[in-house]
Amino acid sequence: MSNPSRVFWPMATVACLAAWPTRAAEAQTPAQAKASPTDTTRRPIALGEVVVAASRVEESLLKSPVTVEKLTARDLRLAPAPSFFEAIEQVKSVQVISPSLGFKVINARGFANTTNVRFAQLVDGVDNQAPHIGGPIGNALGPSDLDIASVEIVPGTAAALYGLSAINGLANFSTKSPFTSEGLSLQQKTGVNHLGDASSQAKLYAETSLRYARALGTRWAFKLNGTYTRGYDWIANDLADLYPQGNTTAGLPGGPANPAYDPVNGYGNESSNRSTLNLGGKSYAVARTGYLEKDVVDYRLRNLKGDAALHFRPNARTELAYTYRVARLDNVYQRSNRFRLQDYVLQQHALALATPTVQARAYLTRENTGRSYNLRSMAENLDRSHKPDAQWNRDYAAAWNAAVQAGQTVEEAHATARAAADAGRLQPGTEAFRQKLRELQDINNWDQGAALRVRADLLHAEAQADLGRALRNNLLPRLPAFLDFRAGLDHRTYVIVPDGNYFINPDPKKDQFSNLAYRKTGGFVQAGARLWHDALRLTATVRADKNDYFRLRLNPRFTAVVSPGGQQHNFRLSYQSGYRFPSLFEGFSNVNSGQVKRIGGLRVMSDGVFENSYLRSSIDAFNAAVTAAVNANTSSAPAAEKRRQAIESNKGLLRRNPYTYLRPEHIRSLELGYKAALLPQGRLLLDVDFYYNRYRDFIAQVEAYVPKTNNPDSAAIYLSNRATQNRYRLWTNSQTQVYNYGGSAGVRYELPGGYLAGANATYARLARTESGDGLEDGFNTPRWIYNLSLGNENAYRGLGFGINYRWQASYHSQTFLVTGTVPAYATLDAQLSYQVPTPNVRLKVGATNLLNRYYESFLGGPSVGGLYYVAVSYGLN
Repeated sequence: MSNPSRVFWPMATVACLAAWPTRAAEAQTPAQAKASPTDTTRRPIALGEVVVAASRVEESLLKSPVTVEKLTARDLRLAPAPSFFEAIEQVKSVQVISPSLGFKVINARGFANTTNVRFAQLVDGVDNQAPHIGGPIGNALGPSDLDIASVEIVPGTAAALYGLSAINGLANFSTKSPFTSEGLSLQQKTGVNHLGDASSQAKLYAETSLRYARALGTRWAFKLNGTYTRGYDWIANDLADLYPQGNTTAGLPGGPANPAYDPVNGYGNESSNRSTLNLGGKSYAVARTGYLEKDVVDYRLRNLKGDAALHFRPNARTELAYTYRVARLDNVYQRSNRFRLQDYVLQQHALALATPTVQARAYLTRENTGRSYNLRSMAENLDRSHKPDAQWNRDYAAAWNAAVQAGQTVEEAHATARAAADAGRLQPGTEAFRQKLRELQDINNWDQGAALRVRADLLHAEAQADLGRALRNNLLPRLPAFLDFRAGLDHRTYVIVPDGNYFINPDPKKDQFSNLAYRKTGGFVQAGARLWHDALRLTATVRADKNDYFRLRLNPRFTAVVSPGGQQHNFRLSYQSGYRFPSLFEGFSNVNSGQVKRIGGLRVMSDGVFENSYLRSSIDAFNAAVTAAVNANTSSAPAAEKRRQAIESNKGLLRRNPYTYLRPEHIRSLELGYKAALLPQGRLLLDVDFYYNRYRDFIAQVEAYVPKTNNPDSAAIYLSNRATQNRYRLWTNSQTQVYNYGGSAGVRYELPGGYLAGANATYARLARTESGDGLEDGFNTPRWIYNLSLGNENAYRGLGFGINYRWQASYHSQTFLVTGTVPAYATLDAQLSYQVPTPNVRLKVGATNLLNRYYESFLGGPSVGGLYYVAVSYGLN
C-alpha cells in the first residue's frame, strides 16, 4: 500500500475522470487561506493562474490549447449578480436564457434551447444533470455562493476529452476544500422583484445559506452546506396568436376574435385541440378555449438544497472524498412544453480519489419528479373535464346556427357560440377549479391528466492516469520530461423506472414496467509534447465511445500552442470533433400528449412509424387548402361533395415522412485563438478567438401522422379527419448540413488603486445550410453580445462596487412551438459592497436589470424584470 497509484491502477481499466478541480488553493499557507478578500484587491492579474477544464490537467490559463473562460473568487465578489451562477451571463462567449427565475440555461456558440443537452455542467468534475432530462436544472443541485471557489467555462466542443455530449461546451464549478477554507459562513439575501409588472404585484425574494468546514488534523476534514431559496417566478404571458391565418379564408382575422385563437402562453387551444366545423356553408377552424399559463401554475419558487463532504488524506499527495448532495425544488421548467416542478427531488452520491498518477471518480444521481405536471396537458384536460371535445363542438355549432338565424354577424355568432359551449366551464380561482387541478395533477396519462411521474438514476464511473509520470517512476525513468501521455476510460448507465406513460420498457421479452437501462462506455488516449523550452506545445487526443444502440464512434482532437518569447504572447490552434448520443427522452419517450403521442426515435420505440407516416406540415397545408377550396366553392353541391372534390384536387400536397431512426449528432470544429498578458505584471489581459463549425445529424423533432388505412389511395381521406389518423411526434435527425462561425474578444485591465475594467464582445453567425429542411434546432443565437464592466472591492475604506452592462442583438428564434424574432435588449446590473474586517462581515446591495426594462430571452418564455437585493455575509474566506 506504499504506492497508491500502483494499487489503484486497475481501476483505470473501468473508469475515467471528468475535470479535476485545481488544487492550487490547497498549497496556500493557513494564513493565506484565511486572509480577508480585500487582501487581493490591489494584486495584478496573476500570470500563473491555472485552469483544468480545457485539458483535464492543471495548466496555465494563458497557454490553454482551447478557449477557456474563468471566473475567480475575486470576479465573483465583484459581480453585481445575486449569485455566482447568474454572474456567468457576463462571461465572454456565453449565452444565457431564462425560462424561470430559478432555472437559467447556459450555452455557447449557437443552437440554444431551453433544455440544452449539448452543454455539460459539472461540479468538481461531477455531471449534475437530471438523468431523464439529459441536462441540468439550472444550479438546483450545484454549490452555494459560500462554497464556490471558481468557475471555468469551455465554449465549443469538449467531447474528445469528456465524452459527456459536450459538443457545445462545458462549465466546471470548483468548490472550496475543507482543509484550506475552514470555519462557519452565513449569508442572507433579501430582495424584491415584479416591480412595475402588469401581471403581478411586487414579490419578495429570499435566500439563506450556511457553510461549516473543519479540518481534523492533517488527514481528515469535512464540510456542510445548506441553502434555502424562495421567491415568485417570472411570469410568461405572451398573448400573440400562433395561428392567425386559421380562418382568413373565411374572412376572420387572427387574434382573440379568431375562433382558432392560440396564444403563445395559453394552453389547451393548440393544434390538437382544434377542429374543423362546417357552419353556414363554410369551414371554420375552431379551438377549445384553453387557459392562460398563470391560471394553471403556481409561480411560487422554492429550492432547498444541501451537501455534506468528508475528505481523507492518507498522505500529502493522496486525497479521497465522499460528497452527498440533495435538492428539493418547486419551480417552472421548460422543454417543448412548460412544466411545474413540484416536490421534485435530486440526490447525488460521489466518491473521488486523487493521487499524482491516477484520478478517479464514481457517482450516482437519483431523480424523482414528485408531483410535477405538464401545463399544456393540465389546461387541455381541465377543458375536457367540463365537456368532451365532441360535445363541445356540437354545442358550439348549434349556438352558432341559432345566433346567425337571430341576425348576428359571423364574428358575433362565433363569440356567442363559444360562450354557450363554455357555459359551466371551470373558472380559475374557484375552489372547484383548484380541486380539479389537484386531481389532474395525479393522473399519469396526458390524454386524461397532467402528472409528470419519472424516477431515474444515473451511474457513472471514470478514471484517468498520467501514463508519462507512471512510466518515468517505474519502467522508463529516462522518458523525456517534455513528453506527456494520458489515458482514461469511463462508463455511464442510465436506469429508468417506467411509469407506463412517460417511459416504458420497449423490449418485447420484458414487462413494460421493468427497469429500462441505457449504457455508454468510452475512453481516450492523449499524447503531448512541450518543445523549444515550452515555446511550442502539441497535443493529440483520440476518444472512442460505444453506446448500446450505436456502433463505435471516434472523436479526435489536435491542438497546438505557440508561445514565442515566454508566456506573454500565446497563439493557439485546435481541430476536434464530437458526437452526441440521444438522451433518454430523445431515445425512449412514450408520452400521450394532447392526442399526439411523443415517442423516442430509436427503432426499438418507433419501429414502422417513420415508413408509414406523413409530415404534419404537409397535412396542415393540405387541410388548409381543402378548407380554402370548400369556402371558395359557391356551387349548390352538397357540403360532403364539395369536401370530396377539395380533397381530391389537393391530395398532391401530402408528403411522406422522409426522416428515419435516430443517429448520433456530430460536430467538427476548427478554432484559432490568441491570449496575451501585456504591460508590466500582466495588468492587461487580452483574449481573442475565432471558430468554424460543421454540424451534421441534428437531433430534433418532427410531427408525422399515420392514416388508419393500408390503402394508400385512401390516405388523403383519412388524413383530412383527425379521428381517422394516429398522430406522432418523433425524435429524428435533420437532413440539413449546418455551418456556423463566430468569435469573441475580451480585455481586462487592472487599473491603479485596485480598479478592474473589462469589456468583451461575442459574435455568432449561421453561415449556410445544405438541404434547408427546417427541421434542425434553430440557431437561436444573437449575432452580437457584449459586456462592459468596472469594479473595485476597496474603492474607499472598505467600500466597493461592481457594474456590468450587457447588450444582445435581436435574433430569429426557431423552436418546435414558436418561431419569430426575439427583440434586442440590454440590462444594467450594479452593486455596492462594504467589508467590515472585524467581525468578517460583508454587506452588498445590488440589482440585476437595474432599470427594470422587462425583456424575454426567448420566445414563449417569461418576461424578466429587475431583481433588487441586499446580501449580508459573515465569515467568507
